[in-house]
Amino acid sequence: MAQLASVPGLDSLAGLDARMAAIAKLEQIGEEIDAALARRKSNGVLRRAIKAWQRGDLVRAAQLSLEATEEDDQNPKAFHVLAMALQRMGHQHKALVTYERAFALDPGDPELLINLGLAAWNLKLTDGAARMFSLYIQACPESPLGYNNLGSVQSDLGHVSTAIETLRGAIYRMPGEAVLWNSLATVLAENGRVEESLVFYREAIRLDPNFARLYHNVGYAFSHLGQLDQALEAYDEALARAVDAHETMESRHSRSICLLGMGRIEEGFREFEIRNDPRFRAYVHHLIKAPLWQGEPLAGKRILVVGEQGLGDEFMFANILPDLQDAVGDDGKLDIAVDARLVPLFQRSFPRADVGTYDDRTLIDRDGNKSLRFVPFSIDKGEPDYWAPMGTPLHVFRKQLSDFRHQTFLIPDPERVAACRAQLDRLGAGPKIGICWRSMMLGAKRAKYYSALDAWGPILKVPGVTFVNLQYGDCQEELARAAARHGVTIEAIDGLDLKNDIDGAAALAAALDLVVSAPTAAAATAAAVGTEVWFLTAGRTWPQLGTDEYPWYRKSKVFSPEKFGDWNELIPRVGEALAQFRR
Repeated sequence: MAQLASVPGLDSLAGLDARMAAIAKLEQIGEEIDAALARRKSNGVLRRAIKAWQRGDLVRAAQLSLEATEEDDQNPKAFHVLAMALQRMGHQHKALVTYERAFALDPGDPELLINLGLAAWNLKLTDGAARMFSLYIQACPESPLGYNNLGSVQSDLGHVSTAIETLRGAIYRMPGEAVLWNSLATVLAENGRVEESLVFYREAIRLDPNFARLYHNVGYAFSHLGQLDQALEAYDEALARAVDAHETMESRHSRSICLLGMGRIEEGFREFEIRNDPRFRAYVHHLIKAPLWQGEPLAGKRILVVGEQGLGDEFMFANILPDLQDAVGDDGKLDIAVDARLVPLFQRSFPRADVGTYDDRTLIDRDGNKSLRFVPFSIDKGEPDYWAPMGTPLHVFRKQLSDFRHQTFLIPDPERVAACRAQLDRLGAGPKIGICWRSMMLGAKRAKYYSALDAWGPILKVPGVTFVNLQYGDCQEELARAAARHGVTIEAIDGLDLKNDIDGAAALAAALDLVVSAPTAAAATAAAVGTEVWFLTAGRTWPQLGTDEYPWYRKSKVFSPEKFGDWNELIPRVGEALAQFRR
């Protein structure tokens, strides 16, 4: 310091620097002490959040983990637990944002990559999910979890070959992981290679014989192969090993569908009621105070029946409405809530009933996302005596096959039917055959249930037949390609919106001689108004109720291939049947 003092002014500057450095260090220490105290308090709250999670109290876990983030907004574990709670409660977007915050604070935590991927996947951000799972694999190459999720996402994206290679490579690396064998089998099954999938499911069961979901998946595979006895055994095994309510409900629901497909109608419809349990994944909360009808006498009572599931199901389940109209009698009242597009058709068909529509909303509350259904047209008159989803009366009125009366139960507009028939007559002689080949909701997993119109050559080339389009939605490119490939023009009724004008679609269907269709809403419309329908299915379906027809309708026939999804075998057979029909 004496040497420094010999330079004028330098001593005082050095002293100032030292004092500033000391102050800065003290501030840093103070901040570290404050951070440590905050972190200690934050982690204490976080431990309580984790205990709440372990008890299954997701709401309390979310509240406490949020409190932990407020105590220390730099605590990545607190944000991680909060995101997990939000995700389980159904707040998917909030969960994704919270995971991103946790990852920004701790990018070295590979578990955040997995959870970020799952959150993105739930939001259908599949490309982002695939990236997260790939990063996880890089960080944890010996964990099966990343390969399992990446392969499943690749399958969802339609990259089936890539998914198979991802999972096959992981199995070579970790042959003892049952979850990988299960995922490979599921990718194969969901993409039409059902028989092949059983080999991999069996190996997964050998490796982990108490893995309940495996047996459920085996049941799914056997169901698609039409081997329903084996499917039922597999679902029973899944139920015996289920460890939580979610697994139990999924297996019970699948088992009920299997029973119905076997023709065990009374037991099947009774078990099908599991879909009305509020804990079921697809449960819809109806804002109706009246009690759910369970078979009580209805004479003189007012009952509200609400459409459920998809448009085709509303048509099919409407088979039960004549029974309910008879049950309430002259002194009672039947209210029917359906998709708004169906109101005119259903009101004409059931003139003594009050027909209206429902209003669907999504509620986001502390328990997660809830699907809500309001029925204002009925509830505004006062609560009914009872209410029921449209499929529920089946377990009361349909206990055996003979309870299904082959009848027409929906009545199209007679003037529109006559107008459609006049237009069809102008197309020339011979039968007029309506066709519909796919659903509008055609993702990678659903595609296996439908054949492409390109493959319909053996049907479309049957001579002396006029084909009429019943395919709703945008299908112009498919129609043009079919005309070029098969040399056949598929006619359309000008100005008819087959998707939104269901009353018009019903009138057209009633004017046709026959409908050949995949099991779609168009087929259900035609069958419900009494037109003969040939259903083309990838395999046996549960609405057949163990028969070769759809007993719900006046006249139907089911064509399905010997091997699931083998359209090359099925389509020529349908073409031969249509030629016979023409003769």
